[in-house]
Amino acid sequence: MNKILVTGGTGYIGSHTAVVLLQAGYEVVIVDNLCNSHAKVIDNIEQITSKRPTFYKVDVTDSARMEAVFEKHNFAAVIHFAGYKAVGVSVEQPLKYYKNNLNATLVVAKMCHKFKVNKIVFSSSATVYGDNVSPMSETMDLLPTTNPYAETKAMGERILTDFVNSSPGMSVVLLRYFNPVGSHESGLIGELPQGIPNNLMPYVWQVAIGWRESLNIFGDDYPTIDGTGVRDYIHVCDLADGHLAALQKLGVGLHTYNLGTGQGVSVLQIVKTFEKAVGVKVPYKIEPRRAGDIAICYADSSKAMQDLHWKAKRTMEQICIDTWRFASTQPSL
Repeated sequence: MNKILVTGGTGYIGSHTAVVLLQAGYEVVIVDNLCNSHAKVIDNIEQITSKRPTFYKVDVTDSARMEAVFEKHNFAAVIHFAGYKAVGVSVEQPLKYYKNNLNATLVVAKMCHKFKVNKIVFSSSATVYGDNVSPMSETMDLLPTTNPYAETKAMGERILTDFVNSSPGMSVVLLRYFNPVGSHESGLIGELPQGIPNNLMPYVWQVAIGWRESLNIFGDDYPTIDGTGVRDYIHVCDLADGHLAALQKLGVGLHTYNLGTGQGVSVLQIVKTFEKAVGVKVPYKIEPRRAGDIAICYADSSKAMQDLHWKAKRTMEQICIDTWRFASTQPSL
């Protein structure tokens, strides 16, 4: 019983987690519709680990096709990443986000119930804390009203909370992670979204490598050290390690953990660190604030350290170096 289903497993965080799982001796089955990722990621995962995950190009909201996947495999657990994740787009297209993200979570829960898979690790987000004062802790009331994406994550948590409470023997971990950045040290996998990036670091490296003219920084009038937004940037490999730790410590009932560094860094600080670490300039322009963004968000990750014996280890400089290594392998836009 060491076969793990990873929904959204060709995506940024999912692919890095698949690598960690394979290296830890698990079998991995990936389901992804490739709406914001690339099929070649499967080859790259195999190149890193010398093991090839089973892959199905399936939309997780498609209940019938998901049922067919569950029928073929005896899963020990599901790690559920699949979902739309751009805050700004969720403000512009809220119905799209509610439909996709909630239906995906409902289908996962339904399949786990039907096929008696009693472990779920859920990809949640620090956005559920909204305008709470940082550092954010798991005991805080959720304030996800800043944007529809955050609401879908909070609702997903509520769906799985009710599910675990109604299902004796069920185990659910809600992982609220902060701002994943960086790439695998091999340079083979990293954050390569389709179209214009919605997250900071892929935009930074695409400007640095010459794909795009300049970086748009949304807002320089926040009450922060330099006016730009402050976030808790965590290396994606540290984040992947957190998923493995959660999976291995998973006990019956509901468990919630923040995964972050506990340190806030501004957008401009990221840009300056990147320029220094890799020796390339990143021109930028200041644009108006983006709808749904907040000024400051960073984690209190002490609970994960205590319960899971996990902590983020990689530095911001390492994040930038690993990002640039991945960027340098990309042939063209």
